[in-house]
Amino acid sequence: MRQANRIANLPPYFFAQLGKRIAQLRQEGIDVIRIDIGSPDLPPPDFVLQELNRSAADLSHHTYAGYYGIPALRRAIADYYAKRFGVELDPDTEVIPLIGSKEGIAHVPTAFVNAGDLVLVPDPGYPAYRMGVVLVEGDTYPLPLLAENDYLPDLEAIPRDVLRRAVVLWLNYPNNPTGAIAPLNFFEHAVDFARRHNLLICHDVPYADVSYDGYVAPSMLQAEGAKDVVLEFNSLSKSHNMAGWRVGMAVGNAQATEALALVKTHLDSGIFRPIQDAATAALTGDQAWLAGRNAIYQERRDLVLAALERAGLRARKPRAGLYLWPQVPAGITSAGFASRLLEETGVSVTPGTAFGQHGEGYVRLSLGQATDRIREAMHRLTDFVKRANL
Repeated sequence: MRQANRIANLPPYFFAQLGKRIAQLRQEGIDVIRIDIGSPDLPPPDFVLQELNRSAADLSHHTYAGYYGIPALRRAIADYYAKRFGVELDPDTEVIPLIGSKEGIAHVPTAFVNAGDLVLVPDPGYPAYRMGVVLVEGDTYPLPLLAENDYLPDLEAIPRDVLRRAVVLWLNYPNNPTGAIAPLNFFEHAVDFARRHNLLICHDVPYADVSYDGYVAPSMLQAEGAKDVVLEFNSLSKSHNMAGWRVGMAVGNAQATEALALVKTHLDSGIFRPIQDAATAALTGDQAWLAGRNAIYQERRDLVLAALERAGLRARKPRAGLYLWPQVPAGITSAGFASRLLEETGVSVTPGTAFGQHGEGYVRLSLGQATDRIREAMHRLTDFVKRANL
């Protein structure tokens, strides 16, 4: 059997490999606490579950549901953007539901990148931004996200020869993995930059509704002229605790949504109808429950920050998202720290290098575990740092 050349440079997915090691440790009787992956531990609200059950009980809802999403879901997405961000979207031409935003992210290069084209990706950043490019034999150029720049890329520092080849620019705020946020004026600058250099901006915003201390995250589509150059990806995975349901959206530039939809019609047959109905309910129902959910995350955030301070590990207080991004002690790599912590204590965190070379020196901690388990993980982590004399 011969494998395709296009996967020769495709590394194993980090979290898939980590999952195998964790399964081995658990078979050995180790109590592993996973604060490495951003999977919400809390369920969606009851009214979403009730709608799923109601729709699934309709025997006519088990056929193909169509390629472009049911009209009610597309309208619900447009209405959500209007109410939440003040952004008007045409549900027929500027909205496409996705089988989770990762699916759409991975298909962007198929729609927009030719072999030899270049995609600008944040580093550190979500690995899916890079891997889809590898599969279409394109190239990526890393945009360093540095603490001294508040984890915002310096777009004007991108070399001219790079920009001549670039076709897509990825951005992601609130940011994974750093927890950074971006002001609207940065988005406005990015829109102008993309227009000057004929770029499509793909903005990933799944953490917009996970925020703290009164912060309200913007959509990039709020920037003037954004629809000319922006395709924004969003997801109910984090906003509505529906990670396993696999339902998201791409919205914005009509030509871009049309191209992505064309790819999808050849590669999938749409989202299961009951999930679409439940997603519609999630977006149109009472959103007051989000405040209580975010309060739970904020309590966990503060618990982790206090523990990191006791351990002597520096970390900024994030105002949005599910992650903290502490620096590891001097003299040990991110991978070395994460590996020793897992093997010696059973606490699993993500080394910063899983997100790119500029993640070296950091690890990512997730808030997606029950509060008592996070508290136990922090006890183990602080004891580990003191015992290891790091």
